[in-house]
Amino acid sequence: MRPFDVQINGYAGVDFCSDSLTADDLHIACEALQRDDVDGILATVITDSVESLTAKLSNMVRLREADPLAKRIVAGFHIEGPFLNPEVGYIGAHPPEAVVAANADDTKRLLDAADGLTRIFTLAPEQDPDQSTTRLLVDQGVTVSAGHCNPSLDQLKAGIDAGLSMVTHFGNGCPVELPRHNNILQRFLACRESLWFSFIPDGAHIDFFALKNYVDLIGLDRCVMITDAITAATLGPGLHEISGMTVEVDANGVARKPGSLNLAGSTITMPGICRNLKEHLRLNEADISCLVDINPRRAIGLETS
Repeated sequence: MRPFDVQINGYAGVDFCSDSLTADDLHIACEALQRDDVDGILATVITDSVESLTAKLSNMVRLREADPLAKRIVAGFHIEGPFLNPEVGYIGAHPPEAVVAANADDTKRLLDAADGLTRIFTLAPEQDPDQSTTRLLVDQGVTVSAGHCNPSLDQLKAGIDAGLSMVTHFGNGCPVELPRHNNILQRFLACRESLWFSFIPDGAHIDFFALKNYVDLIGLDRCVMITDAITAATLGPGLHEISGMTVEVDANGVARKPGSLNLAGSTITMPGICRNLKEHLRLNEADISCLVDINPRRAIGLETS
């Protein structure tokens, strides 16, 4: 089994979203990931001004190129935002003031800064009403994922027709309370045959009984497990910084904005995910390998051996 994490914001005290990420920082994170038997990741940057995001991506490209370990571990980037839904509940821990509508100019700037290494781009389909940004990304070989969003069923289907093929951390990036039937989760599930679904299996982002229901309904062959880890992963309880935002991690490893119920990424690790899938979902090693190794690579178009 070679776990591959398609959404990870930081690790072992290192923040991939930092404006001042150094070569030593990146190497430390990659060493820690290697110790945890992670074979590869998509380093993830979250919503910020386009100028700041391009600077962060360009810096990571440079640092990765100079470090053989980082080049092996960091297979590419996941850009989560800034084309998200800014409404409370849907925006989650992302800064709403930095959200912009999807557009070609900003998309090209971000792709250029990532130097061809963008593998996933998370956006809100309703922020791309003519699907032109989705098509642009798909034409560049990028997996387009819906997240922090609330599209109508018609908007979601139009995105899928344009090439959108994934859901980012299903069950999250939406309000705690939703309409009983016509809600974003039900709309995603209605289109499950056309989408990959990523989940954070830490017991906080989704209760394990609900996760099992979703996996049973969607099917193992369309599900991907992610950490969505932040810099606090492996560090334990306390206050930590991610992208200039203070996050508080409780005794159970749950990360939130201080004084808020909003989750702010996770501190789960891949070994922890594998344990949870075995203990709480009663999955065997072959099924776990499918969820953390084979499917993540397939979802982003990487060859699997």
